[in-house]
Amino acid sequence: MAALSAIVSHSGCSTLPTSGPTNALARADQLDPATLPYAMVKVTTGVEDILERNSSRMGRVFVDRRGPSEIRFGIGDTVSVTVFEAAAGGLFIPANAGVRPGNYVTLPNQQVDTQGNITVPYAGAIKAQGRTAVQVQAAIVAALKNRALEPQAVVALVDQRASSISVLGEVGTPSRFPASASGERLLDAISRAGGPRNPGYDTWVMLERGGKQAAAPFAALLEQPANNIFVRPQDTIYVFTQPQTFVAFGASGQQGQFPFGAWRLSVAEALGKAGGLNDNLADPASVYIYRGERREVAEQLGVDCSRFSGPIVPIIYNLNLRDPAGYFHASKFEMRNKDVIFTSNATSVESGKLLTYLRLITATVNDPLMAAVNAYTVKGLATGTSAATVVNTTSTVK
Repeated sequence: MAALSAIVSHSGCSTLPTSGPTNALARADQLDPATLPYAMVKVTTGVEDILERNSSRMGRVFVDRRGPSEIRFGIGDTVSVTVFEAAAGGLFIPANAGVRPGNYVTLPNQQVDTQGNITVPYAGAIKAQGRTAVQVQAAIVAALKNRALEPQAVVALVDQRASSISVLGEVGTPSRFPASASGERLLDAISRAGGPRNPGYDTWVMLERGGKQAAAPFAALLEQPANNIFVRPQDTIYVFTQPQTFVAFGASGQQGQFPFGAWRLSVAEALGKAGGLNDNLADPASVYIYRGERREVAEQLGVDCSRFSGPIVPIIYNLNLRDPAGYFHASKFEMRNKDVIFTSNATSVESGKLLTYLRLITATVNDPLMAAVNAYTVKGLATGTSAATVVNTTSTVK
């Protein structure tokens, strides 16, 4: 038996047909980790917590969830300026102006120039970029107070361009519209653009802000309010469709590529989609999820990343479903797009394959011998020279 086990573990594993690695992969932690081109991580509650903290969600990338600050002028905005004086005969209102509705003058609308300024007669260039309307009004009054009669100014934003929000992609009306001073969230902005064309589980929302990007399923904005963050001026929102799939190999009920069919999917649900584990083949302790993780996530998982180059580290997660607690882990562990699930065969299956292989070899050797014996016997019977008793030697090793 010991010799047979040695043959199975050494010769059989490399020569017998199989759909992937054997369950010896579960013992990879007994090998030198530096020799492996991947990292092995056993699924535990701590591992799941780390992955949950690093999952792709808006609220985790853009941690500042406060509403937008005051709308400030920017280059390209069109503004109107109205200057009031206390009485006629001042700088803007001559004494002989006649009947007029009030002691004020409205200047022609003008854009904030490339230097960030607007121009007010007798006040010169007034800095507008990065300032609120109240601040620009104060700057105009300060520039005119020694020349006009108790001047006051009212500045209004006519055409808002610098503080706009762009919503692109698969929405009803892709557009760019002014940011609201009252504050809007992602769902509000998408609604202003006509809503998503395909509000299914394959719809994703990507937000770009200040050189940073984050994407989340559209359903995550609905079911997890922390992801429905406030939008800010100059944000770009892109709505797109990305079908999510995973691949199942090995001793599962079915093998192939399967769609998620939901905006998120657990390993338990993925195994269910693939028909569960094959009761005649599978080793429940050897369920593996193949995935590439970001380097910083791998380091949090305790992986020695020094032997890996690049930002992505190949990791194989091992899930033990022989342990009843493994089913709770499988229900919490979330699948990601393009994950691969592999279920290894049990050791007894590999032993059975080896026995079948040995039987094939012995039968290959035995069959020509039996054919020769049978031919000799038939010939003897035909010539009458053979003994009447025919020895049956078919009791070969099966």
